[in-house]
Amino acid sequence: MSATNWFKKAVIYQVFIDRFNGFEETRNSPKFLGGNINGVTQKLDYFLSLGVNVIWLSPFYESLSYHGYNVTDFKKVNSHFGTEEDLKTLISEAHKRGLYIIADFIPNHCSNKHPFFEDACKNENSKYHDWFIFEKWPATYRCFLDFPELPKLNLNNAEVRNYMIDIADYWMSLGLDGFRLDHAIGPSHKFWKVFRKKMKAHYPQSVFVGEVWCDSLDKKLIKTTGLKNKMQKRKFGVFQEEVQLEYYGELDGVLDFTLNTLIVKAAEKGKNLLLDSKLKDKIKKHFQQVPSGYFMVTFLDNHDVDRFLLHCKGDVQVMLQAFELLLSLDQPVVIYYGTENCKYNKEPINGSIPQSDLAVRAPMDWNTINPQFIEGFKDLIIKYRNKENVKN
Repeated sequence: MSATNWFKKAVIYQVFIDRFNGFEETRNSPKFLGGNINGVTQKLDYFLSLGVNVIWLSPFYESLSYHGYNVTDFKKVNSHFGTEEDLKTLISEAHKRGLYIIADFIPNHCSNKHPFFEDACKNENSKYHDWFIFEKWPATYRCFLDFPELPKLNLNNAEVRNYMIDIADYWMSLGLDGFRLDHAIGPSHKFWKVFRKKMKAHYPQSVFVGEVWCDSLDKKLIKTTGLKNKMQKRKFGVFQEEVQLEYYGELDGVLDFTLNTLIVKAAEKGKNLLLDSKLKDKIKKHFQQVPSGYFMVTFLDNHDVDRFLLHCKGDVQVMLQAFELLLSLDQPVVIYYGTENCKYNKEPINGSIPQSDLAVRAPMDWNTINPQFIEGFKDLIIKYRNKENVKN
């Protein structure tokens, strides 16, 4: 039996720490609202009541933003979210209840306000100059896609690579059960091979799942990634399903954006998803290409895309059909916070409008929890899952 077999039928709850629980300010805005790690700990019994057995935490590292993806210090817990002791308590209390904890890890880039990058920009002879990829110092450098506020770390530099892997090792040593690896297409395949070897040597039962997402990736941005056959991809394009398979043998699995697109398109047509034979044929064909033991982590929505109910035009039954379909696939499945309470954005996210994604990152409203909606999710989880995935 695989050491990571516990993850096969995982029901994962994606927590956006600042927006989940513990806040006082409930008006949605790009500021820190006050959600914190202790707020997550307070809801452990809620996860159990829902049938969840894995919690996925958004980045908890020191950062300038509520979402945590522009890190200024990888070694510290964001003071807005609490302390390292709070994190240890969360992990310990979760494990006591049979819950696993995975967290976002972001090895590809940092904030342009990170002291290493600031030093590299001020002094060409900085010891951190080669920690980044300057094309024309100091103004032109590689970054996360085309976001200059997120400079790309030079993971081909062994010192940088070891630094980031040591940080990953430290947070894992506190008892985390794995990572969701942000923008996994950014680092090179060489990095992931070294990362996997070192992490699995220390934490063989942990899982490392990549956000391998190439939706609408502009050809000119392929150079910012670590994808294979870049020249071929620039010429013929990038195909999501193909790229997801690139990471077999390096990661334990990936978030299945290919499947998500299939289900979203079917839901938009308004058909009964459980009776849609064409959809089922497409799904079968998709999974025929997936190697055994390679996790395709399924989901309805997340913090970067529209809430699934928008595609269903608010029809909760269609969403429950989609969730049941995911559960039937014998793969890990994610519930994005609030989706189980049937909240959604009425207008789609627009990438050209700053902060548009706030529409899918609204604070959890614990005062308007609808037990009927939640029971719908819970009943399906009970129907398709069993006690095999409870932590011993």
